[in-house]
Amino acid sequence: RSSYSCCCFVLPCCFFDFHGKYSRRQSKKTQYREYLDFVAQVGSVCGFHVEEDCLRIPSTKRVCLIGKNRTYPPPDSALIDQQITQYINNRQTCAVVVCDRRVGFNHKDRPNGGCKEAGSELPENETETAGTIWMPGFQPREKVEQVRNCASLPRDFVDDVVLNVANLLLNAAPQKSCFNMDGGNTATWNQGESLSLKEVAEHLNKETLKRLKSEYGGLQTLLKNSHQVFEVLNGRVHIRDWRKEKPWRRTKPEVKRSLSAEAFKTRLCWFFIHHPDGCSLPSESCPYAHGTEELR
Repeated sequence: RSSYSCCCFVLPCCFFDFHGKYSRRQSKKTQYREYLDFVAQVGSVCGFHVEEDCLRIPSTKRVCLIGKNRTYPPPDSALIDQQITQYINNRQTCAVVVCDRRVGFNHKDRPNGGCKEAGSELPENETETAGTIWMPGFQPREKVEQVRNCASLPRDFVDDVVLNVANLLLNAAPQKSCFNMDGGNTATWNQGESLSLKEVAEHLNKETLKRLKSEYGGLQTLLKNSHQVFEVLNGRVHIRDWRKEKPWRRTKPEVKRSLSAEAFKTRLCWFFIHHPDGCSLPSESCPYAHGTEELR
């Protein structure tokens, strides 16, 4: 409905209608095929010549629908806009009938399970607002979507939280004896304790928690993003022990095998810098740089 010159591209995935989950109506088709037909119907109602194509992407949901041309001339835009408004309102009526038993009429008395006929006229107030209000309560997404997965938080803030949580885990219990084979010498390496997310949150100050609450997933997302340092399993936070991880270097072709390990290191090792026992792995086995001289 943006404008007559607008084109559309849709890659249907989750089965949703305008106002909630899409309800199946044809058992002879697969759910995916029926939903694709529904989205194509929406495009046709909006006045598009709907074309179907299949994208070359690694997904099972890769059928897309494209609307490049209109089925009506520009002078008919106002009439089509009313038609679209009516279609949206009819779909809303269906959703209300299915989901809200407090509705004030019996949906069995209406054709199509409670939906108004496609040819029925719009109420007067809906006709007047057809060109200004798309649907009651509709809130379009902001033009610039705010990133709230902790990725936009300042680096120094994230580093402080990571360091505080790591120190909390290291000091939570007496040091455990973990053996690290580094150049043939056996040495202890403190992996610390594991704590629940709730216990970790209780040790952070209110300002930090308030800032994290504005992010999706909050503290858990930040710790999971810090994959090098932490492992979050079943709601508990652990310091990651890289000795238990699968070897980071795989068998490579002969040409690449001659390259030094430093060529693949683009980030500094957090443990080498911050852990009281240093990194649990020797430099040649660690996927991160033990000092700036190893960075690519």
